[in-house]
Amino acid sequence: MTDRIDPGVLDRALGAVLGSACGDALGAGYEFQDHLLPPDPARLTMRGGGLGNWAEGEWTDDTQMSLGILDVLAERLDDEPVDLVAIGQNFLDWAATDPPDIGNHTREVLEAGVEAVDLLDWSNEVQELRGDLVGNGGLMRSAPVALIALYDREVVAHLAAEASRLTHAHADSWEACVLWCEAIRLAIGGASPVSADQWAELVASALDLVNEDRRAVWEERIDEAVLLPQQAFKPNGWVVHAFQAALSAIAHTPIPREEPSGHLEDAIRTTVMIGGDTDTVAAIAGALVGARWGASALPAEWLEILHGIRRTGDPVVRAAEIGDLVRSSLGS
Repeated sequence: MTDRIDPGVLDRALGAVLGSACGDALGAGYEFQDHLLPPDPARLTMRGGGLGNWAEGEWTDDTQMSLGILDVLAERLDDEPVDLVAIGQNFLDWAATDPPDIGNHTREVLEAGVEAVDLLDWSNEVQELRGDLVGNGGLMRSAPVALIALYDREVVAHLAAEASRLTHAHADSWEACVLWCEAIRLAIGGASPVSADQWAELVASALDLVNEDRRAVWEERIDEAVLLPQQAFKPNGWVVHAFQAALSAIAHTPIPREEPSGHLEDAIRTTVMIGGDTDTVAAIAGALVGARWGASALPAEWLEILHGIRRTGDPVVRAAEIGDLVRSSLGS
């Protein structure tokens, strides 16, 4: 069925998922270890190490959880609704393998022994106990969501919110996912911002998809992201600061005049150089800027070593397999 997909659309869809995974793997070795960041972003490498003692080119929990969504989308039959319980079960199965890196909020939700069918309700309870504390774990894994319906913003927005709420039920999280996934969908469809204002407009175009009483809050947050330097949004473990840091890095990274698509690599490197939660913020940024420029703009040396697993003990997954899953998701 993928022979019906425009090659440019396919390249940009692949760019969203693989761009996120590349950002994740590039940032993995520097996560919360700012002293390891080189003075020149060009010297950043997929060095491995980090909190999960990752191998060179290995992605982290960000992409592991992203695969929990992508696998379900790839297996979906024509016009079949997305099985949110199946996504939840993938998350639970992953957490049960004791992964080397898992966020505190995510751990609290997924390691409580609840069944997948009850995960949304339990996630809501956890969020009520945590109050306004909300991490970036819902947004970091959201890249595949836009693939569900490239021509239906309402469907994408619904899944973005629900997939976030499986572990992160705060409005800050699911609204960030709605805005980011709609921007990814538009970029896959051909939106091609080149200036900071245009990046802001792309993300802000989804404001009508969040509750009316929250739109002004997000409009201010988006404006801040393109007006202030990315370092202004550090620490970046809070989902809003992760969102703003990623958008700021993308918007403020110059587009090379001779090879504009080099913006993809440069923006991911800029994001890692912020420091803090480097793998997650770069995964978030990589999804959007990857959708803008396409997988063909990713460095070949990154894709060559990029790899990871779904769950501890599973066979290694590489970029080519992710590509197959993306194609299946678009063809369903």
